[in-house]
Amino acid sequence: MSNLGIAIAQLGSLVNGLIEVYIWVIIISAFLSFVNPDPFNPIVQFLYRITNPAYAMVNRYIRTNFNGLDLAPLVVVIALQVLMILVSLVFNTLATTL
Repeated sequence: MSNLGIAIAQLGSLVNGLIEVYIWVIIISAFLSFVNPDPFNPIVQFLYRITNPAYAMVNRYIRTNFNGLDLAPLVVVIALQVLMILVSLVFNTLATTL
C-alpha cells in the first residue's frame, strides 16, 4: 500500500471516529431525556443543539413518537452505524487500490 493509500485509510478511520463520537452524544442525550435535567445547563443546551437537527430530519420523514416514547435517537444511531460501515468500505477500497 502506498503512502496515499495509508493516508486515505487513516482519513477513513478519522471519519469513523467522528461518527462514533456523535453516536455517543446521541446516546447521552437520549439518557438525559429520561432524567429531565436543568434546561439552562450549558452542557445540556449543547447536547440538545447538536442532536435536535438530526432528530428533526428523522421526524420529518418518519413518525417516531409512539405513546410519548420518541424513537428518533434509535433511528439516527442505526443510520449512523450503516454510514460507518459504508464509509469504512469505501475508504478501505480506495486505500487498497492506490
